[in-house]
Amino acid sequence: MATTPTRLSKQARREQLLDTAVAIVRTRGADGLTLVTLAEEAGVSRPVVYGHFATRPGLLLALHRRLDERHRAAVTRALRSAATGADAVARAISTAYFACATDMPELGAVTAALKGSPEMEAVRHDSADRYAELMATVLRPYSPLAPKDLGLRCAGVLGAADALAAELNRRRATDDEAVAALTGLIMGSLGSEAGRGAESGAGPTETETEAGAAGAGPAEAGVEAEAGAGA
Repeated sequence: MATTPTRLSKQARREQLLDTAVAIVRTRGADGLTLVTLAEEAGVSRPVVYGHFATRPGLLLALHRRLDERHRAAVTRALRSAATGADAVARAISTAYFACATDMPELGAVTAALKGSPEMEAVRHDSADRYAELMATVLRPYSPLAPKDLGLRCAGVLGAADALAAELNRRRATDDEAVAALTGLIMGSLGSEAGRGAESGAGPTETETEAGAAGAGPAEAGVEAEAGAGA
């Protein structure tokens, strides 16, 4: 029997329910998460849960958005503190990406549970676009490629990153191997002149030069630009 819920604001209650949903997926898998099990674990009545999410796919989509935002925020934080240089930025992206894949296995489980859902396809494409845009923004100072071409390569690299994350979660690769592989793929996507600019320490674009003049590294400037564009 559900207990009387502690009175919270609507937003606070939603956050509590999503936190509980993460715990359910972590311990029982995505198949164990339903509106009923969420109500039982959160100690609220079923109408409270239905009022927030309406359907199980609606709950899974909300949970996916929450986990995806946390994943992207972790990558962004890593890039803010990344050293200057194409290899350092590529390694920071790779390390943060796989750390999140390991620390938040629920994201993969929720994504799999929503496979085939039209709503999920839209969310997945939006998520991939945001990641590719973030990567392209921070890597642009190190690449001679046109922005569109670099963006397409970043999209391709992200597909490879997902495949490498699957290998990592299946224990067919170590953390170091996955990071090295993705770092190499990112470096290879920058174009033939990327290494020369990174080795010289001089920014190959006006974006990097302006960032240096302001006392910020290219990665940090790129993250700030991406954050500003999303605001």
